[in-house]
Amino acid sequence: MGSNDLEISRTAALTPIAKFAEKLGFREDEVEPYGRYKAKVRLECEKRLGPPKAKMVVVTAITPTPLGEGKTVTTVGLGQALRHIGVNAWTCIRQPSAGPVFGIKGGAAGGGRSQVVPMEDINLHLTGDIHAVAIAHNLLAAFLDNHLNQGNALRIDVDGILWGRVVDVNDRALRQVLVGMADECGPIRRSHFDIAVASEVMAVLALAISPKDLRERLARMIVGFREDQPGKPLPATAGDLQCAGAMAALLREALRPNLMQNMEGGPAFVHCGPFGNIAHGNSSIVADRIAARMGDVVVTEAGFGSDLGFEKFVHVKTAAGGMPANAAVVVCTCRALKAHSGLFTVKPGVPLDPALAGENLDALERGIANLGHHIRNVRGFGIPAVVAINRFPGDSDREIERIRRYALEQGAADAVVSLVHAQGGPGGADLAKAVMKALGEGKTAKPHFAPDAPIEEKIRAIAAKVYNAKGVTFSPHAKGRMKRLERLGLGGLAVCMAKTHLSTSHDPELKGAPEGFTVPVREIRVSAGAGFVVPLLGDITTMPGLPSHPAGERISLDDDGNVTGLA
Repeated sequence: MGSNDLEISRTAALTPIAKFAEKLGFREDEVEPYGRYKAKVRLECEKRLGPPKAKMVVVTAITPTPLGEGKTVTTVGLGQALRHIGVNAWTCIRQPSAGPVFGIKGGAAGGGRSQVVPMEDINLHLTGDIHAVAIAHNLLAAFLDNHLNQGNALRIDVDGILWGRVVDVNDRALRQVLVGMADECGPIRRSHFDIAVASEVMAVLALAISPKDLRERLARMIVGFREDQPGKPLPATAGDLQCAGAMAALLREALRPNLMQNMEGGPAFVHCGPFGNIAHGNSSIVADRIAARMGDVVVTEAGFGSDLGFEKFVHVKTAAGGMPANAAVVVCTCRALKAHSGLFTVKPGVPLDPALAGENLDALERGIANLGHHIRNVRGFGIPAVVAINRFPGDSDREIERIRRYALEQGAADAVVSLVHAQGGPGGADLAKAVMKALGEGKTAKPHFAPDAPIEEKIRAIAAKVYNAKGVTFSPHAKGRMKRLERLGLGGLAVCMAKTHLSTSHDPELKGAPEGFTVPVREIRVSAGAGFVVPLLGDITTMPGLPSHPAGERISLDDDGNVTGLA
């Protein structure tokens, strides 16, 4: 066996994708191979397969360190473990953005003996879906600027334009830009770039359930506001600019989920890639729907902690027609809980403090409340929480036992050590059994508010019930945006909070399980096509930057054309 994730992934005995799909039960005309080991699955197969039948398990986590705590590893490993104990399980995960792959976090195909493979395909382009999202987004930006340059027949307010451009790398220099500076390209105006996975187009792709739904959602996307009558601004949309059809055409293939396999020959969909902190953080509805027709249990991953991706799974993805959650797995590690003591500084590329890597019961005790917060979050939505303790070699038995007892005291259905990184499916057998027992309770996640509740009510409910905040403040901009949306009949949109992933609050410095803080909403962006607004909390940005030593420094090709350095 190899010594790192990339080498380990290459030890998997893969089945050619056409034969693999046939074994799963797909017809030849329902699958479009992209090379030897990946394929697109046509949505038309849903009609033949009948209604969804599977239970849905969402893998979430405690508040992670910047290093990540193994949530994707656990997601893939749990899928393998369920099949190991005889359950027909399918896995649905997101496609990694090039931003973290070449930045801080690295890839997102799993790790060790629990990976979706080929690893390099997943982390480097896959089938081009993110590129399609970026091209569709930027085509609309080009249509918008061309419309302004051609006379602005829609009377769009140039100073109030919302639609920027995107690129799928971490490039902080593009956070604010001027466009229209060349001759005959005006008007000159301020604009911005976001990372591609933060695009509303990515959110639309992940939430759309059919080509018709995709096209209609794209048409509803708001690029700015126009003065139809003096003092009565109306939204200017992609439909108004006659661009939605072309965008849908660019996204035709991207709407179809990508079928791959894990290291033990189990099925996995890898589709869409919205971040969990600045977008809704979940893979596509169509992938879940097909998987739920093919299997008995679907294991999916929600980005970052329960205060981010899992909350959005319930309030955004399920509300848009996604499969409801029946149980959740909360991934934790000893080192992350000790980091939440506030006694250590954890930075990528910097060796861990020995007191953090070795046994430290005092630090664990100070930080363990973070786990309790996330267990309560899951239980607050009405479903059982199973804690997966992702064990590292330096973790002590006393630390593990303390976490296990604490989790049970806080109401977890079970707390189980996970060894899926080192052992694959067999290392997660106990976790799989605990999850099946939790599913046997027959619970379904319930939202914290009515779907048509006012935006402000939703924001306050999430802040109080999920973050444990004492209150919320709104900037004048945010208040004005909410009032405008109400006048436009959009006051009941869903809410997709954008905040730090390093704390259950808006402030990355507030560790553990903070309380008594007030959440500042500085800005509200509207994503009418996706069906939600995006409140920006604190200093969150939608265009990350690179660290001092990006992961891309280690990635290359060897003399035989093989990718090296992926992590």
